[in-house]
Amino acid sequence: MLDRIDIGMLAALQRDAHLTAQQLGDVLNLSASQAGRRRQRLEAEGYITGYTARLDPLKLGLQVQGFIQVHLGTHGPEQSASFARMVNARAEISSAWTMTGEADYLLHVYCDDLSALNSLLHEVILPHPAVARVQSQIVMDQLKRDAPLPT
Repeated sequence: MLDRIDIGMLAALQRDAHLTAQQLGDVLNLSASQAGRRRQRLEAEGYITGYTARLDPLKLGLQVQGFIQVHLGTHGPEQSASFARMVNARAEISSAWTMTGEADYLLHVYCDDLSALNSLLHEVILPHPAVARVQSQIVMDQLKRDAPLPT
């Protein structure tokens, strides 16, 4: 069970994962050692699954962000596993979900330009033997970045 201090720690770390044990202690009214032990426990119990840096896609030359809905023509464990391997092998695909509804998968992609997105669609995704069709949407503007989870 999480108590209010654990929840406060998770919220603080989502805002800034670089907080030291001393800084966390100051925010949560704990000693640095208590804050450090709590953080280690939250990591060990799987509440905190890792730490990453958020990068600016435009500064990296990734001018096109999009979503691709994928509809499979054939469904089965082999097709799903093969599709998952292809998705995991492509750096342009930043995240992927299996979905209910009309589409089987939703892919979030970042590409250098429209030509690179076109290549991803027509040379990688559509030729996959399980894929029947795709529908892509290009992001015009992102109103809100991936936000911290509610705690």
